[in-house]
Amino acid sequence: MKKTCSFAIVHMAVAFTVGFVMTGDFWVGSALALVEPACNTVAFYFHEKWWNRGPRDQVAVADCMAG
Repeated sequence: MKKTCSFAIVHMAVAFTVGFVMTGDFWVGSALALVEPACNTVAFYFHEKWWNRGPRDQVAVADCMAG
């Protein structure tokens, strides 16, 4: 759980920094730090459902991971 919380904090800090650097606006950076990770969480949920959809061709997965 500590790693998950740490990753969430890093994710929000990166989103804030990118938004702030690109716009120079504290509030845009703050909004991105909240909205982007929330959207990513929903997207990750559906990604996991798709990823765990059932048996897959292990060779294809290994090929994909090899680059």
